[in-house]
Amino acid sequence: MERIHLIAVGGSIMHNLALALHRRGAQVTGSDDEIFEPARTRLAAAGLLPAAEGWFPEKIDAGLGAVIVGMHARPDNPELARAQELELKIYSFPEYIYEASKDKQRVVIGGSHGKTSITALILHVLRFHGRQFDYAVGAQLAGFDLMVQLTDEAPVIIIEGDEYLSSPVDRRPKFHLYQHHIGVISGISWDHINVFPTEEIYREQFQIFADQTPKAGVLIYDRDDEQTQLVAVPTNPDVTYIGYGPHESVVRDGKTYLLTKRDEEVPIQVFGAHNLRNISAAKEVCKQLGIKGKDFYKAVATFPGAARRLELVQAGATSVVYKDFAHAPSKLRATAQALKQQYPARRLVACLELHTFSSLNPAFLPQYAHCFDAPDVAVVYFNPHVLEHKRLPPLAPAAVQQAFARPDLQVFTDSRALGEFLHQQAWADTNLLLMTSGTFDGLDLGQLATDVVGEARD
Repeated sequence: MERIHLIAVGGSIMHNLALALHRRGAQVTGSDDEIFEPARTRLAAAGLLPAAEGWFPEKIDAGLGAVIVGMHARPDNPELARAQELELKIYSFPEYIYEASKDKQRVVIGGSHGKTSITALILHVLRFHGRQFDYAVGAQLAGFDLMVQLTDEAPVIIIEGDEYLSSPVDRRPKFHLYQHHIGVISGISWDHINVFPTEEIYREQFQIFADQTPKAGVLIYDRDDEQTQLVAVPTNPDVTYIGYGPHESVVRDGKTYLLTKRDEEVPIQVFGAHNLRNISAAKEVCKQLGIKGKDFYKAVATFPGAARRLELVQAGATSVVYKDFAHAPSKLRATAQALKQQYPARRLVACLELHTFSSLNPAFLPQYAHCFDAPDVAVVYFNPHVLEHKRLPPLAPAAVQQAFARPDLQVFTDSRALGEFLHQQAWADTNLLLMTSGTFDGLDLGQLATDVVGEARD
């Protein structure tokens, strides 16, 4: 039985990897200096929760078959130092996923936006048709108990290809290490300013990914994205390049229908131009994996959407409340426009929490200019303490207004005041969109949604 130790086992993807390896039959141990829910409960249920939080070099011995280090660990981590001293096999998360899938067909979904949704769509279609597959995805998906699955039997693995760094000691983007056979670039919009200080450096990472497409490989890309066009140029005669656009559709009574080549209409549960592009990307991948068009549509009609991606919280007769993981400018624009187009007769109140390093960085903020023009009422929230924690300079609400190029933008730095403002809105024939990668500092979104729908009904 292989023994594997995970440094920073409490991370979102790392604890899922620990559970997947345990399920595969490996003897798994791990350490972390802080483990939050749901990782704590899930690791405990599998008997993998460390007895104490912290780093313990004595856990590292010569009998370990592999040590996997997560991004949360620091380069001077004492367990990592001990593993290096013993010359053990040390992997980052993407390195290990590649090692475990060397004999499989690897499909890697890259891009600044839409990665999780495209990956979720592909997994849904493959499972709908009973196909065997492994996967690694960056979010918990409906119907899948783990974010990682590694088996000996599956001939293919579907990987969400994050462009962020691989580990504290490996500064290469994760998606460079998977060595894809089929690659997807869903769009390129500058992000992670703390790692990629210029738009050119950021775009270069996708150029490297595109160039890694092997002989007889396939690169699928958004043909309408200007930045993607710069890197997905058909230069290799041995590679198949496939450009895609938004799937043809029609919207009636708040419901979106896909239009097929057979003049059929397929009702779907997701909506918005960005999701129509995600569907086209997933369809091209599934075609490469042998899924016929009619079978794809049969499956996609039952796709509920990826968790935290334009997710319905509550719906009433004249009001709906959605939440979305959106925080980057391109995601913000796409999500807000999707709600306006799906419900053109209703007002839209949209609230964004600035929570990531890039979104709170004064050098990056101008990227948000006119990205929040679609909502009738636009609101931005940020917590000054988060700026301090990320060691960023103070941010004035007026500077945020100016960066978004919207003078009527409402800016809040207190979550209670934000909650009061939202409760004061007239909600009849009005929808609410909440966008964050955080929590609005504990604002009870479920209760807020109940109140919004209730007030609209009253």
